[in-house]
Amino acid sequence: MKISVIGAGQVGAMTAQRILEKNLGDVILLDVEEGIACGKSLDMMQSASLEGFTAKITGTGDFKKITGSHIVVVTAGFARKPGMSRTDLLFKNADVIKMVSKKIREYAPNAFLLMVTNPLDIMSYIAMNITGFNPAKVIGMAGILDSARFRAFLAQELDVAMQDIQTIVLGGHADSMVPLIEYTTVCGIPVTQFLSLTALEKIVEKTRKGGEEIVSLLKTGSAYYAPSSSVVDMVSAIISNSRRVITASVYLKGEYGYNDIYLGVPIIIGKNGVEKILEISLTQKDRLALDKSAKIVKDVIEEVKEKI
Repeated sequence: MKISVIGAGQVGAMTAQRILEKNLGDVILLDVEEGIACGKSLDMMQSASLEGFTAKITGTGDFKKITGSHIVVVTAGFARKPGMSRTDLLFKNADVIKMVSKKIREYAPNAFLLMVTNPLDIMSYIAMNITGFNPAKVIGMAGILDSARFRAFLAQELDVAMQDIQTIVLGGHADSMVPLIEYTTVCGIPVTQFLSLTALEKIVEKTRKGGEEIVSLLKTGSAYYAPSSSVVDMVSAIISNSRRVITASVYLKGEYGYNDIYLGVPIIIGKNGVEKILEISLTQKDRLALDKSAKIVKDVIEEVKEKI
């Protein structure tokens, strides 16, 4: 299995490392600044005997090397700085993703494309349009990360194991995301039996600001441990055809009443990418919040359409 990671910054390098250590496939780590990808790949390769992986990694600046890739993970682009929203990155990263998408279309036309670059929903939309790929094969890493953050904050508050918490986070990968308290449980028990709605709303708000908090603390970059874990979970689900139920940013054609938009919703992910989009019932409050989130994403898509 050949997996290409485009962008050798913190997220890309950590993604490549996790793929290697899980032996999911051989990795091409690509960056336009070739020395960065080559240096990091060499370093990772030298850890193979210690970490016990047999997968190989190649660093490059040549897009031809992604030829034959089964999956391409895109992390290339500019990272957020303190005070910046994901939308502030829009036009800077749109140009990057347009270029990268053309290269993927040329050299890896049969690949699955997993988008990590922010603003993620918009970049996924651009990539799908530029590549012309089946939308089921162009998926944005969003809700899986947002859900992981929500689970982490809930586990900290409740002092329980994170894996015992299940939740769903819908909407755009931004401050307008919609964590669903109604679908949040602790080992099957509704979370509302453990925490008041006031306490839960505080954790919801902390989740919405989770990425921003990390950016403000790092000052010179953004999160990369949890984002890389999230996208590698998706890579693994496609390769193993595990048919996981996750939340991801996918192209909607009428689902939830939205058209021509990428938005975070529950899906089944497997060997064909998006195997099925799951439509779940929502409370009036959550529906209104999702409508608001979708409008924000849709407005930005309309803003960039003329540049695609």
